[in-house]
Amino acid sequence: MNTFRYIFTAAASCMAATALACTGLIAAPGATADGSTLVTYAADSHTLYGELYHSPAADHPKGTMRKVVEWDTGKLLGEIPQAAHTYTTIGNMNEHGLAITESTWGGRHELAGSGMIDYGSLIYITLERARTAREALKVMTSLVDTYGYASEGESFTIADPEEVWIMELIGKGKEDKGAVWVARRVPDDCISGHANHSRIHRFPLNDKSGHTIYSPDVISFARSKGYFSGKDEDFSFSRAYAVYDGGALRGCDGRVWSFYNRYASDMDKYLSWVLKGEGEPLPLWIKPETKLTAADMKEMMRDHFEGTPMDMTLDAGAGAYKVPYRWRPLTYEVDSVTYTHERAIATQQTGFSLVAQLRKDVPEAMKGILWFGVDDANTCVYIPMYSCLTKAPHEFAVGNGDLYTLKWDAAFWVTNFVANQAYNRYSQMIPDIRAVQRPMEQTIEEEVATLYSEVADLDPEVAVNLLNNHASDWSKRYTDRYRQLGEYLFVKYLDGNIKKERDGKFARTETGMPESPEFGGYDERYYRSIAEDPDGGERLKLLILPEEENK
Repeated sequence: MNTFRYIFTAAASCMAATALACTGLIAAPGATADGSTLVTYAADSHTLYGELYHSPAADHPKGTMRKVVEWDTGKLLGEIPQAAHTYTTIGNMNEHGLAITESTWGGRHELAGSGMIDYGSLIYITLERARTAREALKVMTSLVDTYGYASEGESFTIADPEEVWIMELIGKGKEDKGAVWVARRVPDDCISGHANHSRIHRFPLNDKSGHTIYSPDVISFARSKGYFSGKDEDFSFSRAYAVYDGGALRGCDGRVWSFYNRYASDMDKYLSWVLKGEGEPLPLWIKPETKLTAADMKEMMRDHFEGTPMDMTLDAGAGAYKVPYRWRPLTYEVDSVTYTHERAIATQQTGFSLVAQLRKDVPEAMKGILWFGVDDANTCVYIPMYSCLTKAPHEFAVGNGDLYTLKWDAAFWVTNFVANQAYNRYSQMIPDIRAVQRPMEQTIEEEVATLYSEVADLDPEVAVNLLNNHASDWSKRYTDRYRQLGEYLFVKYLDGNIKKERDGKFARTETGMPESPEFGGYDERYYRSIAEDPDGGERLKLLILPEEENK
């Protein structure tokens, strides 16, 4: 049995609550219903504003320099020579249907890099310079080798329409600007994922298929630092370079386990790993029992462990309205015992999330679709952003509001307007949100399905205009509709009541006055907790007078 001491520490167990603590799910082409590569990303941060980055393709004269700005802090790290030609990027995807996402796991803090390229710059510079996943791997490792790595441990998803890779990378500390890394191609019929914990354990050292590559010193460097002393074939990248504790497993591998559990029936055997750190590690990938769709991946991004032993709607923290959200910090102490809130895929502090759908046998303009959402994935609507877009729609564009500036025409703010009301009375409000969200997404998906055939017959320039207009139209429709939804929720649930409705309108009496609302109250567990409370139960008992005294 592979067991280690199961502990919580305030710093490590809160890894998932730090800046850009993210979730990435993967379905390789052979594991999807339409043969597309599907990858997801939730950029979770308490300081990240949800907006869609865009940079147009361009030619650059020799000698042009590109600024390198740290994504987390906005700090200028330096400049590097610009490529002669850069590709159009839209969010975490480029015009060739290449997508790159990440999740931070930190690892051994003494290995934090001192180079020029942070993990965010590594993604966006590479999207400007690479057309395929394999090209991206070469660009990323070359950038780090040349200019040094400026971040901590990171998992990257690198995907194109034909294949998807996971690369894990960590710096070598302040005295060595380089990095050590390993990359593995996800088998075509498998799903995978990473969520703030290193997921690559043992790997083939002589993979003749070319599906595993790694830095030449990935093992020798670990030996030199005292992180590993066994045989090369027993080397685990994760064991050597990551930090193991209860937060890294339950809060991080737990999210990937929930994804696996949705699509495979034998995942209970890994619960001891997630909850206790015992047994075999969660596999890097598994073969699902059904083929996945983009809609499946969107729904997975809305997961709160429902139907599992970690279901966030069931414990006392969910309150009277079965709220699957917990405010930070994730860990807390009661009588010197440390406890944790669950850390699910869907979380309130998401800046933006996406499902990248990458297909090879479709019109070039639709080779990549970034189903893009802002704020909480559970309550957003995913809008299609095409790889051919010439600009980001206004409602998602950089500069339309920020984390301190509320704008009613910004998708981020209207989604928050809806979500933050539901956090208080979730079980009552979520049906109203679903009634708007799901039909809207279904309509969009049906339109996109017809666009594949329509665009194939169009002149390329006409096709690009059509897809730009489609993304812009739905961005505005969504933003307008969600502002209306937020206003509706505010009125319907005002003051703890629930207004009655009739024929699609709030109910009125025959004289036009508002009808008396329903008093939703609380659930049975809430009332029982008061009755059994030693400080309040007796005090709040209602005095019932005998019948004679009532007369």
